[in-house]
Amino acid sequence: MERRTVLRGLLAVPLGAAAATYLADPANADYTTTVNPSVNWGTWEGWGTSLAWWAAAFGDRDDLADIFFTRNTVQYQGQSLPGLGLNIVRYNAGASTWHSINGESMVTSPNMIPGRQVEGYWLDWYSADPASSSWNWYADSKQRNMMWKARDRGVNQFELFSNSPMWWMCKNHNPSGAADGSENLQSWNYDQHAVYLATIARYAHDRWGVNFTSVEPFNEPSSSWWKADGTQEGCHFDLSTQRTVINNLRAELNARDLGWMPVTASDCSYYDEATAALNSFDSGTRNNIGRINVHGYQYGGGRRDLLFNAASAAGKRIWNSEYGGGDTSGMETASNLNLDFRWLHPTAWVYWQVVDGGGWGLIQSGNGATGQVNPKYFVLAQYMRHIRPGMRIIDGGEGNTVAAYDAANHKLVIVGTNYGTGQWINYDLSRFGTPSHDGALVDRWCTNTGGGDSYVHHADTYVRGTRFWSWFAPNTVQTFEVPGVYL
Repeated sequence: MERRTVLRGLLAVPLGAAAATYLADPANADYTTTVNPSVNWGTWEGWGTSLAWWAAAFGDRDDLADIFFTRNTVQYQGQSLPGLGLNIVRYNAGASTWHSINGESMVTSPNMIPGRQVEGYWLDWYSADPASSSWNWYADSKQRNMMWKARDRGVNQFELFSNSPMWWMCKNHNPSGAADGSENLQSWNYDQHAVYLATIARYAHDRWGVNFTSVEPFNEPSSSWWKADGTQEGCHFDLSTQRTVINNLRAELNARDLGWMPVTASDCSYYDEATAALNSFDSGTRNNIGRINVHGYQYGGGRRDLLFNAASAAGKRIWNSEYGGGDTSGMETASNLNLDFRWLHPTAWVYWQVVDGGGWGLIQSGNGATGQVNPKYFVLAQYMRHIRPGMRIIDGGEGNTVAAYDAANHKLVIVGTNYGTGQWINYDLSRFGTPSHDGALVDRWCTNTGGGDSYVHHADTYVRGTRFWSWFAPNTVQTFEVPGVYL
């Protein structure tokens, strides 16, 4: 994914030479990309995170809420962190309880990681009345507390989702999955699973001060790795069952006067799986889906473009509703995010665990405590703090350049990524009606994952004619805000 490079003496100019981006001759730049505002890839809805499991552990932490859900500067372990300003949270309806029903109890995987068990609200099958003793609305308090903290800091999109039906709805009473990874939801509970989610959505509306803006009944349902000896909650759903549950959930939400609340599907792990699932649904089921959710675990593979085409034909927007990975640098994350912008065209993007171990978290965690901030935090800050809800996503001109237009402020945002070779890059704005004015200051923020800047602002870049340019060290992500741009 490296840009092509023309070797020349100018490459020796160091990052940090104060006037470098101002004085260099753009005709000699190694690479030029022309931003194309005539391409409209949708209105950006936002950035987010799932609350399970990190919020179940750290749901009482105001500092984490400030870090992730504001754009304030927040003090954390001696560092001043730029808040990411996430505006989407995904709330996980748990599947676990630890009591018996007529002598039947939940079966727990021998490999279950306790922090990945989420306490559910529906205790037994005796009553669907949320006011009855069959429901415990005090469960899962920390994840719910973090949802409230997020709401109070301006989060405006909430999605309710399920990793598994309640354990007592499962064939083997194990919310980690069937022994062989096959479907684990009892047929007589197809509608009960829908009732469970619709009841939570209504209760949140009435009692929690939260309106879920969508409900997703599955999590990677086409995958066969959800097994009884797994490490977390999960459940495989055959495509025919997915259709039934989607339609049941739509009916149950309607019955609770939540007809305005969309059902999303199917949260498949891979782009190709999501395309196959969508194409398998009949027109009635597709009509009951308000948006396509997909996860980004096919990473650099898969046909994002075919999923976009299928969703567009069905009149559906797409969210990448979950992405994560163990690369602490963030360069792999940037590469796959750029591929999403270029080919999938989602209108929102959600990181799985912003606090996690094994390099997955933006902030590291382990043994019940939070630790260091990983470099990919500052990589994602380049995107999340600048490409904001309401902006139009346009064509950056090539695969390592993401562009967004802020019509209200006549501002162009460009996020550029450079991998293994340092080089100068031109940005050509000639296709705009007014490409700013000659000499205009372009604010620049830089993250160099090789040990340089960690989201540092620079005021050293200027428009010259219809272009500006900048030096990129290896493994660098930079954001530029160009003022006075009109379509």
